[in-house]
Amino acid sequence: MTDVLTARSVDLPEWVICSGCRALAYGKRFRRDLLVCPECGRHERMTSDERIAALLDEGSAERLDFPVATGDPLGFVDSKPYAARLSEAQAATGMKEAVACVRGAIGGNPVVAAVMDFRFLGGSLGTAVGELITRTAELALAERTPLLVVTASGGARMQEGALALMQMAKTSQAFRELDEAGILTVSLITDPTYGGVAASFATLADVIVAEPGARMGFAGPRVIEQTIRQSLPEGFQTAEFLAERGLVDTVVPRHGLRSALARLLSAGARRPAAPHAAGGREGPGAPLVTDPRDLPAGETWEAVRLARALDRPTARDYIQWIADDFVELHGDRLGGDCRAITGGLARLDGAPIMIIGHQKGHTAKELARAGFGMPTPAGYRKAARLMRLAAKLGVPVVTLVDTPGAHPGIEAEAEGQAAAIADSLRLMTGLPVPVVSVVTGEGGSGGALALAVANKVLAFSNAIYSVISPEGCAAILWRDSGAAPQAARELRVDARSLLRLGIVDAVVPEPGGGAQGDPGAAAARLKAAITAGLDELSALGPACLVETRRVRFRRFQALG
Repeated sequence: MTDVLTARSVDLPEWVICSGCRALAYGKRFRRDLLVCPECGRHERMTSDERIAALLDEGSAERLDFPVATGDPLGFVDSKPYAARLSEAQAATGMKEAVACVRGAIGGNPVVAAVMDFRFLGGSLGTAVGELITRTAELALAERTPLLVVTASGGARMQEGALALMQMAKTSQAFRELDEAGILTVSLITDPTYGGVAASFATLADVIVAEPGARMGFAGPRVIEQTIRQSLPEGFQTAEFLAERGLVDTVVPRHGLRSALARLLSAGARRPAAPHAAGGREGPGAPLVTDPRDLPAGETWEAVRLARALDRPTARDYIQWIADDFVELHGDRLGGDCRAITGGLARLDGAPIMIIGHQKGHTAKELARAGFGMPTPAGYRKAARLMRLAAKLGVPVVTLVDTPGAHPGIEAEAEGQAAAIADSLRLMTGLPVPVVSVVTGEGGSGGALALAVANKVLAFSNAIYSVISPEGCAAILWRDSGAAPQAARELRVDARSLLRLGIVDAVVPEPGGGAQGDPGAAAARLKAAITAGLDELSALGPACLVETRRVRFRRFQALG
């Protein structure tokens, strides 16, 4: 297992013609550009050795020569014997099978990788390929090292019949065992990834990264067109098409893959937090307020106005200020990627966290793109997916709540808005990791609570939190939306009232003029509050975290 891999195993000609735009490219430049056309950006296929050299740190890759037999279990013959096809593929590629397995590092982060090669019988998934991928996963499990799979395949290998079909179950089972052990899995989708590979380990990874233009699907376009006579949309099954529908996390050009994977592996690794500087847990002169009498009794409607201000920092603003690094993850893996929810792996003073927040915007265009901060069911399902990943990796969850409420549209109802919110509430009650939620702006009804079932619930001093918007309450009970300020007072939506009622555990004082008056200072106080909360919860085990969270929400009842 010491065969250190080198870069290119097949020499390129002096000049290369792009298979996409047919432009002529100088061979040496084409190689330097990692086989990406300088004219149209098409990503040509790479060999497994090329891929390993491009992704892993120089000199770190060691081949894993698992003793796996190749053969012809069915004695299959089409226009030529399958055994002959295997021999030809081995001679042409210098590989024993369609996947290369290695141990190495990416950006200094240890990784075990299985890299498929389309040159070998179309990267098809046969018994030997399934065995190699499974053994690589088992090594990752034994060494507690993240697993990377790079896919390139037309699907299951027909010449091995139902034995090839069984590899889908076997590799999926190996990924389930990694899930149960809390080991991060990442798949890199390259062109093409189809059939049994797409319908098993390729899409079971915690994080799915894709190259531009890479196609992935269960049935290929020709099969679809020939079977059901359906015309396909432009860009069908490409990485960009899949990303829009929440089926992959991110699309990364080849030159940025090593860096992107390094950040992801680093953010997902379990490392102890860096020591906090003395006094670093609280912003200067801004300790958390736990006694409502220490908060001024201001006008409630003014808090509503400040909480809704367009220049108030958004979740992305806060994440940029407080996180050492942030790898945003996209999609609910069911067909949607709601932009009203943002989230991903990050580091807070060196410690890994999963941070998730409602996202609004500052301009009309940003607000419209984010659905005015009102999540659809896909948003809550994306948040739930990220929370489950946090539970798997054993990292704390931090949520930033700022929404007028869940999206009330026809499509949202048709897609199961109520069930998506209910599932998030149930999920959060059982997360075996520390959970800290901060209401940074509006806390609108169940759409806000769906991200706020936490061990510690905090609020900014000008944040609001309510069962319904003041305008909605006024319209229903006063039959006059102009009574919204009175409704706000009666609903006790302000931070002082929320603290008195025990809805929040503490209040984070805002700078003068609100968080929008000094966003940097507000972010520093937010970071200090989150850090203090996580420090307090860090001594509790999974069962205690769940129990204390349930006790917290069990206590709410009518007050005498």
